[in-house]
Amino acid sequence: MLRLGQVLLNLVNNAIKFTAHGSITVTISQTRESADSALLRFDVRDTGIGIAPEDQALLFTAFEQVDSSTSRKYGGTGLGLAISKRLVHLMGGEIGVDSKAGAGSVFWFTALLEKIANVEEPAPARSLEVVEQQLKNLHANAFILLVEDDLINQEVAKLQLESVGLKVDLAEDGEQAVEMASRTAYDVILMDVQMPKMDGLAATRAIRVLPNRATVPIISMTANAFDEDRQACLGAGMSDHLGKPFMPEELYAVLLKWLKK
Repeated sequence: MLRLGQVLLNLVNNAIKFTAHGSITVTISQTRESADSALLRFDVRDTGIGIAPEDQALLFTAFEQVDSSTSRKYGGTGLGLAISKRLVHLMGGEIGVDSKAGAGSVFWFTALLEKIANVEEPAPARSLEVVEQQLKNLHANAFILLVEDDLINQEVAKLQLESVGLKVDLAEDGEQAVEMASRTAYDVILMDVQMPKMDGLAATRAIRVLPNRATVPIISMTANAFDEDRQACLGAGMSDHLGKPFMPEELYAVLLKWLKK
């Protein structure tokens, strides 16, 4: 529900920003259903300034501004919409817009949601709800260093971490991560591998030789899923591996594992 709420918040905030007069309406409809899930569609309709057809394709690309004068007046929305697109895809859905200049807009997205069983059954040991609650109960205020150079990945991961009560510092490259780790004793370091200036492998080696940092859990985050890539991470001194893209329950499970230690 966290991802769903974040997307709705982004779209409604944009609708408010671009609608000086008129109305904003949010509607929800079901488009498909199975025994254990339902595909829902969310529409955020406004009567604002609208968007020309040729500009609509740019909206969900980070930092793209469809009109510089509009951006100066209203503020850019590229990063927020790009994050919304990433979150919607994590929910198994799509996102889009129907609009004409001067005639308002309808931003819509779909989300595939699991049904809650009516019968009471024990939740799986690593279900999202279980690991979320365990982190909140056992490790609230644990201090995490998130090392990630992609701004969208930063925002999504930071949102997921803070939603379960964890404190988060951000580093945008390996050099910054080493400097921050030298000053602060983090409980866990989440380390991207491919970064500018200093990659995650070199940063991990540098952190391991810092005073009192030989055993801090360092978890690699990389899209490279081959065994040799995992071995390279472990060989550099990393504690564990998290493959991108990862679901929140996967992130929470690996954090639980290492925070318990």
